[in-house]
Amino acid sequence: MQRTVVFIVLDSVGVGALPDADLYGDYGSNTLKSVLDYNPSLVLPNLTALGLGEILPHPRLVSSTPPMGAFGRGITASPAKDTITGHWEMAGIVLGHPFRTFPAGFPLDVVRALSERTGREFIGNVAASGTEIIRDLGREHQLAGAPILYTSADSVMQIAAHEDVVPLAELYSICQVARQLMQGEFNVARIIARPFSGEWPYVRTPNRRDLAVSPPGQTMLDIISDRGLPVIGIGKICDIYAGHGPTQCLKTKNNREGMSLTESVYRGTPRGLVFTNLVDYDQLYGHRNDAEGYGRALKEFDDWLGGFVTKMRTSDYLFIAADHGCDPLYAGTDHTREYVPILAYSPALEPGKPIGDRATLADIGATILDVLGFSERLAGTSFRAEWEA
Repeated sequence: MQRTVVFIVLDSVGVGALPDADLYGDYGSNTLKSVLDYNPSLVLPNLTALGLGEILPHPRLVSSTPPMGAFGRGITASPAKDTITGHWEMAGIVLGHPFRTFPAGFPLDVVRALSERTGREFIGNVAASGTEIIRDLGREHQLAGAPILYTSADSVMQIAAHEDVVPLAELYSICQVARQLMQGEFNVARIIARPFSGEWPYVRTPNRRDLAVSPPGQTMLDIISDRGLPVIGIGKICDIYAGHGPTQCLKTKNNREGMSLTESVYRGTPRGLVFTNLVDYDQLYGHRNDAEGYGRALKEFDDWLGGFVTKMRTSDYLFIAADHGCDPLYAGTDHTREYVPILAYSPALEPGKPIGDRATLADIGATILDVLGFSERLAGTSFRAEWEA
């Protein structure tokens, strides 16, 4: 049977602190609850219809009808709370150790080597909010022509530059050099190009580029594409897996474009996997403590979702999850270690059923492999039997 799976990651839409969240400084965080509480008129009827209110009880997530989809919560078994870790685990790789972070900045030897190889001096080299450091150091950058180097609580090296000062092609080349340098003992999960434009206080452009470390083993994406099925990555999916697995990569500028591409690609894909990351929740709203914007973005997705599910072919499947939390009302601007929602829907499997708390996000990938007819499960356990029973 020809079958297409659509898998959408709502980047950072966590649904409550994990039991070990206090070890990460995230006790009491709850991204979705914070957004709902901050926006008293926000309702999400289509996510609620799939079972979101069964995952996070809330007065505005109540439905008078049984959930249409399977519903549960995912636990990140890997000891981290970043994008790479979450996505890799969903695709079948559970990490035993977190990626290295650099809260005091990067080693001076690395920065010197980066300068020597690129011909540019660098300023910053601190842990900082991306929007704040551009505001604070943007003018100095424009005067000196020195890219801004910074990190965060995650395992990332970020390099920001004004597009009129450092052309995009050069910024991307600088990040390639950084990727070569940040290996071995300095291995960092991602190098991120962060271009910005305009006048002070500046705006970041959609020309971001991520250079991720390669997954250490086979993922769900590899299995599907190796068997000859298309795997279409939308948004930053191809960056997250360092190009391993997808047969086609489609970059997006925002959630709206990601949703539009998901729908159009789905219509033209009678089999395989359409895998989308919607990053605005995290990048534009969670990290910027913008609970109001976060709510608008969730409403926009919910509106789109209502139309999309009515167009699904009977044999196809939709999975919706998140990779971590980023509570916009919690102290700081970093990710938060939270349960993530797992919603799964197929027109042939109404009404839905509870799948409980999954011990690892890898159960999502295992279930996707299961419904596509593959025997591999990698690090996860399929919940298909529980759903279809």
